[in-house]
Amino acid sequence: MSEEEEAIIEAEEIIRCQRIFVNQLDSYGGRNIGKYLSSCTVGASLEEVSEEEEEEDETRSAVELSPAKPKEGIYQVVGTVSQAESGKPDFAQEIYITPSRDELLARLIECDVIIYNITEDESQIEEAIWAATALHEETKQFEKQKVFVLLSTIMTWARSKPLDPDDPEIAFTDEDYRRRKPHPNFMEHTNAEKIILKLGKSNKTKFATYVVASGVQYGMEERILHYFFKLSWLGEVPAIPLFGDGKNVVPAIHILDLAAVLQNIADHRPRVHYLIAVDESIHTLSEIVKYISKHLGPGKMQKVPKENAFLNKELTQPLLDELFVNLRVEAVFLKENFNIKWVAQTGLVENIDQVIEEYKQSRGLLPVKICILGPPGVGKTSIAAKLCKHYKLHHITIKDVITKAIENLEKIIAPKEIESVMLEEDEEEEEEGEEEEEGDNVEEAQELLDSVKENMEQNGGRLDESFVIRFMKEMLASMPCKNQGYVLDGFPKTYDQAKDLFNIEEEEEEDDTRGKVHRYDKLIIPEHVVFLNASDDFLKNRIMNLPESVVAGTHYAQDRYLRALSLFREINVEDETVLNYFDELEIHPQLIDVSKFEDVENRLIVKEIVKEVGDPHNYGLTDEEKEEFERKQAEERLIREAQEKADLELKEAEEWAQKLANWEDWNKRLEEVKRQEQELLEAQSIPLRNYLMKHVMPTLMQGLNVCCMVRPDDPVDFLAEYLFKNNPEFE
Repeated sequence: MSEEEEAIIEAEEIIRCQRIFVNQLDSYGGRNIGKYLSSCTVGASLEEVSEEEEEEDETRSAVELSPAKPKEGIYQVVGTVSQAESGKPDFAQEIYITPSRDELLARLIECDVIIYNITEDESQIEEAIWAATALHEETKQFEKQKVFVLLSTIMTWARSKPLDPDDPEIAFTDEDYRRRKPHPNFMEHTNAEKIILKLGKSNKTKFATYVVASGVQYGMEERILHYFFKLSWLGEVPAIPLFGDGKNVVPAIHILDLAAVLQNIADHRPRVHYLIAVDESIHTLSEIVKYISKHLGPGKMQKVPKENAFLNKELTQPLLDELFVNLRVEAVFLKENFNIKWVAQTGLVENIDQVIEEYKQSRGLLPVKICILGPPGVGKTSIAAKLCKHYKLHHITIKDVITKAIENLEKIIAPKEIESVMLEEDEEEEEEGEEEEEGDNVEEAQELLDSVKENMEQNGGRLDESFVIRFMKEMLASMPCKNQGYVLDGFPKTYDQAKDLFNIEEEEEEDDTRGKVHRYDKLIIPEHVVFLNASDDFLKNRIMNLPESVVAGTHYAQDRYLRALSLFREINVEDETVLNYFDELEIHPQLIDVSKFEDVENRLIVKEIVKEVGDPHNYGLTDEEKEEFERKQAEERLIREAQEKADLELKEAEEWAQKLANWEDWNKRLEEVKRQEQELLEAQSIPLRNYLMKHVMPTLMQGLNVCCMVRPDDPVDFLAEYLFKNNPEFE
């Protein structure tokens, strides 16, 4: 057997089954790295990837990665968790909750690869050093080589002096790691790196150690950049803050690309033991924030003093240190030697759409799009408002859309004042391009605004359907509706309006089997359609019972309402109704008969719709809303307790009063019974008394008198004998 064949057999033995340890599997890095590795075949990065496989991998989104079932040849991921309540992740074989040092060491010895991430929790630095030292002392027991990887941070390079003072744009590479100078707040990280590298030098065949200096991690649910993503997604501010001038270069890497680097280390066991893990981008903080704002938020940035960042509760000191780093580094070794299926090789800016999609999917921030339809007066607007409050959506009505569109056009054509607080672009060419584009936009806006005003004057204040459709499309495609979603109130009303609003192309393609096929815009079309209905008599009675102050000046006035209701019924008896349009797209409307719900505030109807739509897809309550909610709950609890106490006191008082009343009644009844008994006894005693007085008492009195005179020794016997002798019957 040749040496080459022996090497192949030995490599196959190494990669046949690998158990890999990752600390804190419930953290941002641990969760995403562990999940990625659990779906990797051991040794897969050693194989060359064909162009077809690369194309397939590119079409697969990073969020579609799912943990493979534990089996031979797949990395079996185990690890610790920082919080006991976190539970066991689906991708993990085992988790260890607060194990003792002896227990943890025993678990580490069972693993082939140990990864310790110290980029998120400084408390893990001491544990990582201990783990590597303890494993190093047990190398004699190892049957095969174990790999220890310390996942450190690029901040250990943050204060490195430029390689060439005259040319600060020359990037550092892996080979310059001995010249690195750490940020003052990351001295412990640097010390850990040195210890780990030293431990791997004594017995490399049994215990190999590696240090990976990771760039700022982004992707999936986001970490440092989550502040900017969240602020942009919420859309509650007109401009996203940029702390400082934003000119600092931030070396970064997608979290899944970082996981791929760790996979390659586990597979390749490279000869270089200190590696830099960053993507190929050279993006400034300004560029990163700008693209996040442009593709997810309001599209604007605002410079604020760097000191303001330290007042933000969401940005801790370590995160800010990474955010403000200014460093040019190049990951030469991994580019030349590793086989990485990059998610974002060119960086965040070039892959911003994909990164935003990952962020939304990972955090479940998916838009909820609802369309409420039905006859006038059925309650669409009030129900839509309640749904918007429940799901935190945007209420879209025709009137508001037109008003907003006109306001936006007037803002565009109005002379702009120079705002010193707004961010200025650094490159002159970009400024010129934007100015030309703005000039074109002003002319188009002026022309459109003139057309709208002219059209409204000709139609008595109403706007042609073509303009309404255009403005409605722009509103549904706006960033707020794309992020949170919307409730479309009472529009479209007809089949043609729905087709014009949602179809990508006006023409229809004929299909022999399915009939009409629409190419519709999936980004703006509603996912849930609710049709509220009721009989004409029910609706008329409802409108008639409305207060005059509510009806005055609205379409609920009697003549206007009857015409509107009649028109609605006319356009909804044809074959092509707006409901038919959604049915053809397999978006089947939820039909609700309002008359069956005796609820003035429509809470039961809203509950039915919520049951069909599902849970909200947002961040939940804000801190202020939580405080308000808790305050209301506390007030309601106090009111409820006070009411319960009052009810209890009232009940006790009523029971005591009832007891007193019962006692008095019982005493009265008892007295009556005694009186009746006494009367009965007296009535029954009269015949007996008469009998005694006539037949017994005379003889008895005589006998007693005689007995008193004689005074016998036994008076009772004497009296008995006397009565016997003087018995009247015997006489």
